[in-house]
Amino acid sequence: MVAGVMGLHRWIPNSPGQVGSLVENFLPWAGLAVVLLLVLALVRRSAIALVAVLLPVAVWTHSFGALLLPEADPGARDLVVVQHNVSDENRDPAGTARALAAAGPDLIALEELVPPALSVYERTLAAEYPHHAVRGTVGLWSKYPLSGARSVDIKPDGIAEGWSRGLRAVARTPHGEVAAYVAHLPSMRIGTGGLASAWRDESARLLGRAIAAEETGALILLGDLNGAVDDRGLRPLASQLNVAERGFAFSFPASFPVARIDQVMARSATVGHLRALPATGSDHLPVAARVSLESPR
Repeated sequence: MVAGVMGLHRWIPNSPGQVGSLVENFLPWAGLAVVLLLVLALVRRSAIALVAVLLPVAVWTHSFGALLLPEADPGARDLVVVQHNVSDENRDPAGTARALAAAGPDLIALEELVPPALSVYERTLAAEYPHHAVRGTVGLWSKYPLSGARSVDIKPDGIAEGWSRGLRAVARTPHGEVAAYVAHLPSMRIGTGGLASAWRDESARLLGRAIAAEETGALILLGDLNGAVDDRGLRPLASQLNVAERGFAFSFPASFPVARIDQVMARSATVGHLRALPATGSDHLPVAARVSLESPR
């Protein structure tokens, strides 16, 4: 059964109720069912049951086992990045900014930036991150100079004008230029009709097109994408970008994280490890990643 959920989830139709996407956001938790089956086999002392449970164990290990591996040693062309939806209701933006900076990142991406909290983030991060760009409610802070900052139009049809949640800038790092995209995709909602994700999916397609057209070779996407990397709604992004090789980093909700909807993806680079940071004043946990840029050819 568990093997079916993990291996055959792509065959689950999204209609009605976006069931496929819903299942895909919680796939790692299928491991709990694997453990339960293993315990039952041991309790019953059934050799047949024990052999049978090896299949779901193998499937889960193949799908998610690498995420359990420890972080690799830092490389010469590594960047540390932090992604955080800071929440527009955060009562301690200064404390949140200090906590993020304490992780020592080269780049910090923030979503749900609203006045007057925005000025607090700018003021608190200014000393260590003198370069920053903000478009709408998303922003990027960098230790390195930024250029070419502009909005990225990821607004789905049906959302009012003024909605701006996409940003692109180029960071001039010691390892070369890196295009950094910051995005906050629309939220999914679970109701009586199931999961509503049409706006999120449309926004992901628009972002995917923008990334495909990006001429800078190395690229890092940071954002609250409101979906796990296995969610079919994020295929326009996950199909062309590398995702984290290690670390579960469940980020939402902060009070009891059960899914990672805050993502770091990359092109011409490897997202070697992703980890959740301690809670701030947000309903999301921050996530930090070590991104290894490919050597120039």
